[in-house]
Amino acid sequence: MEGTPDMHTQIPVTRAGRSVKVASVAGLALLAGLLSGGGSAADESPGPVSLAAACGTEDSEEAAVAATVALSVDVPETGEVGRPVQPGPVSFALTLSRADLAGLLPEGAEAVVSRAALKVKVAQNGDSAEARWELDAPSTPLPADGDVTLVHAGEVPYVTFGSAGDVDFSVGEFTVELRSATAAPEASAPALATVTCRLKEGESGHVATTLVTDAGGSEPSGSPETPATPDGGTAGVRDKDITVEPSAADEEDPDWCPVEPPVGEVDPSEAPQPPPGAPVRETNLPGVFMCANALGLANVRKLNGAMIINDPDDPALISVMSTKRSTSRSAKEEGGAYVRIDSLAKLDLPDAESTFLTFGFQPVTAKVSFENGPMTISIGNVGSVPNRTTFSKVYFQQSLRLHDVKINGTPLDVGSDCRTSKPFKVVLDGGDSYTNVALGGLLEGVVDIPPFTGCGTGGEDLNPLFTASISGPGNQVFMNQASTCNPANPTRSYCPPPLPELPGTKPST
Repeated sequence: MEGTPDMHTQIPVTRAGRSVKVASVAGLALLAGLLSGGGSAADESPGPVSLAAACGTEDSEEAAVAATVALSVDVPETGEVGRPVQPGPVSFALTLSRADLAGLLPEGAEAVVSRAALKVKVAQNGDSAEARWELDAPSTPLPADGDVTLVHAGEVPYVTFGSAGDVDFSVGEFTVELRSATAAPEASAPALATVTCRLKEGESGHVATTLVTDAGGSEPSGSPETPATPDGGTAGVRDKDITVEPSAADEEDPDWCPVEPPVGEVDPSEAPQPPPGAPVRETNLPGVFMCANALGLANVRKLNGAMIINDPDDPALISVMSTKRSTSRSAKEEGGAYVRIDSLAKLDLPDAESTFLTFGFQPVTAKVSFENGPMTISIGNVGSVPNRTTFSKVYFQQSLRLHDVKINGTPLDVGSDCRTSKPFKVVLDGGDSYTNVALGGLLEGVVDIPPFTGCGTGGEDLNPLFTASISGPGNQVFMNQASTCNPANPTRSYCPPPLPELPGTKPST
């Protein structure tokens, strides 16, 4: 990436009809994904980073106008060679004076939507590559005077490194495309203006630093290997040992994900909500279809045992529409910084079969059918460093149905509708393990199983038996989601979808 220019140099702004081509929101989401790579830890970024920039217009002979930037991004503190390092959700707030903005927009404009495209330099061991971060801002009202802050948010490409060492992320030049507030962010209509800005002299543009180590955390040794895409090929924007996730879409292969996209609305009610203050900005996005394998264990506390969730030999795929909604607020606004990315998912699980010792002595074998509602995956952060906290939550409703029950080998007819009396809430927390959907991670939670109903035939009421032996609080659930396959971009995602390790088993490597 070019260095900071002399501010006497004219900085171009492209007017309507001459705007640069900007990738669609779908293209942006394809670059995203929702989890950090192996070995990731707490974020090191000092954000929000405050920077001063200058923006000008090629049509104007006046000096470039001043702008301020507040950039917030979660970057894993550590990463491993050959494993993707995924910067977390990014918030990019650009502030211009209303008077300067008026010179770029048609007379009478009352609101705008905007898209920011940042050129981010990724540098390690004397090598560097450029990552393009594309972020969207919802409709922003334009006051009569004062300052206008356009708050952009979204997911950004991951980066893979072929050697160990410190990695620096820094931003220099960026463009902001302004559109009419009546147009959707992905609209193809010409922009009202496309503004190019560069940091002022003396601004380093430093965003965050991460340390990449060899597998196991060792120091670099030997010759660095050429980083590869998950399927073994090389692709993307690469400079020596740095590979940035490519932006060009490959031909779609629907066979990679033989499941239907999830339908419904995201429900982020279980995610941490923004602190009271200024309103947050919500942007609904089309999302990107992905799929992944997920395996889990469910402990039944009263039976002192566990059952496997999903069949490791023939697992059902989780279907994901990633990045369906972004919610953000600037650190400068009342209530402080808030970023949340919501995705929609669905997992239709096969029946599970387990044997337990009921009441501590009676062997009971049963099959369990899981009826899951739509899943919401919410990932984000609240507040600013040093008090910033990150979160990842997966939430859905579930019911259980028992069938093919045997007691000490003897079939017990429980009927066709022996089930929990109502759906129960499942809330899984990803902690530091799950910070992006695309790379997966371990999730865990505790559920309260309701009483059973509909159990028994011929007038026999077996509801008390199953309620006494199964229902109640304190039942732990562990789910391990593998990296996702993006069928529209198989060479830069994990296709075919890999199988994760079953929680509680010893890693194979």
